[in-house]
Amino acid sequence: MTREQVETEMAQYRTIFTVVRLLDAAQVGGEESINSFCSCYSYWGKNTPCRNCISRQVLEDHRQRTKLEYMVSEVFQVTAVYREVDGAPCVMELVQKLDGETLIDPENGDRLIDSITRYHTKLYHDALTDSYNRLYFEDALKDKTDPAGVAVLDLDDFKLINDTYGHQAGDMALRTCVDVVRACIRKSDVLIRYGGDEFLLVLPGIERAAFLAKLDRIRAQLHTASVPGYSRLQLSASIGGVITQPGETVEQAVSRADKLMYQAKNRKNMVVTEDNARDGALSAAGRESHSRQSILIVDDSEMNRAILAEILGSDYNILEATNGRECLAMLEQYGTGIALILLDIVMPVMDGFAVLSEMNRNHWIEDIPVIMISSEDADTVVRHAYELGVSDYVSRPFDAGVVYRRVFNTIKLYAKQRRLIHLVTDQIYEKEKNNLLNVVKFLDNPEKINSEIQNLDDSIEVKDDENMAIVTKNVDINGQNSGKIAVVGPKRMNYKKILASLEYVAKTLKQYYEQQGKDDDDE
Repeated sequence: MTREQVETEMAQYRTIFTVVRLLDAAQVGGEESINSFCSCYSYWGKNTPCRNCISRQVLEDHRQRTKLEYMVSEVFQVTAVYREVDGAPCVMELVQKLDGETLIDPENGDRLIDSITRYHTKLYHDALTDSYNRLYFEDALKDKTDPAGVAVLDLDDFKLINDTYGHQAGDMALRTCVDVVRACIRKSDVLIRYGGDEFLLVLPGIERAAFLAKLDRIRAQLHTASVPGYSRLQLSASIGGVITQPGETVEQAVSRADKLMYQAKNRKNMVVTEDNARDGALSAAGRESHSRQSILIVDDSEMNRAILAEILGSDYNILEATNGRECLAMLEQYGTGIALILLDIVMPVMDGFAVLSEMNRNHWIEDIPVIMISSEDADTVVRHAYELGVSDYVSRPFDAGVVYRRVFNTIKLYAKQRRLIHLVTDQIYEKEKNNLLNVVKFLDNPEKINSEIQNLDDSIEVKDDENMAIVTKNVDINGQNSGKIAVVGPKRMNYKKILASLEYVAKTLKQYYEQQGKDDDDE
């Protein structure tokens, strides 16, 4: 606090207390006489310092203290409060004479203390989160030049949380954020709600390595935190942090940290400091953002596209199309560079069902998952969508958390499926030693293929049926042959891909039905 600021505060306290005075360290220690009001000792009718001098104690531990002091027949209540004025430690003494009006019962002393505490809390604390507020920063911190780590933290997509879940959810998200941060910092560290969803952290005397580690811990803890009453809500924060330079004020450091926070905001859920901003080193979250997968949103409503982009844009690259024809054009352009399509049904030019038909005709549906999002919720409509190959169906109005999770799970499942197919294919060809690779030479001879494959896996059979070939595989569940899965196609098929696909489907069915059996046993 500056001298001017503390004088303003003292003027406010003088409306409550009989005497308000400010003492520096030398005055409290008895090295100098106190001239601003009177000689301390003589005022209380003493020649030596008080044995129970609360101002000296407050100067040591910075804790507010109160005592009763007697002078002749009068009683005074003295409260000592720690303050830093222009960087110098001081104690503000608040003296209240207890006369007949105030000394009515023993509770009056506690009431006076409570009044002081409430005033200070109301003045410098945020009512919603109970962290310090912007006024506290202005009065007590901004001009400090002591070495410290300074960080600006901004919650990601906070407006979306308010718009989607309501302001009550937003309030709870802010409280959760404060709780998480407090659990990660020291008692000497200061957390300030700077405004809206933006917070300041001032960590005095912290080493650079510890500062960086603490910021990354806060980021990670926030991302895994649960918001009470809103289990589907996932928090994340963009954080910019700096270590103060010699002679630099906290306010100046905040300005530098704020710029780094906006760099983090471009990627979200990450920490940017002067170190990684300078040398290009990014956290794990940041590195992932450079190879983010692309999602194509197909909807003629600009508002619907904007909502979905807001939900998913922090973790995925967003492509947009306003109708089915534009969607097909993008599929031609990007191919499997599109990780997933969010598809509406009712659109001009070409509707969603026509898109699915074209995707089936071109075999895109096999490699690119589609989640249909529509207000059409009739059973026949939903069933038709699944018949055309959609991976999931979400009805409007939807929950943002549900949409995000379904998108994430679907992309993850398809990626796992592709990895598994490649793995199975590699395993098959690893087994095909001693000329077994020659299987692919007999593309028009299913009988020859069958004889070769039987040497590899007798659960697979290839049959010649006039102008077609049938590839079957036994499905083994709980040690028993439970049926077959089959692919029917021309004799000249891509048997390599078919064998891998059958292997994957068989394993998936085996895992599913065995798990179903376990669940039934548990019930």
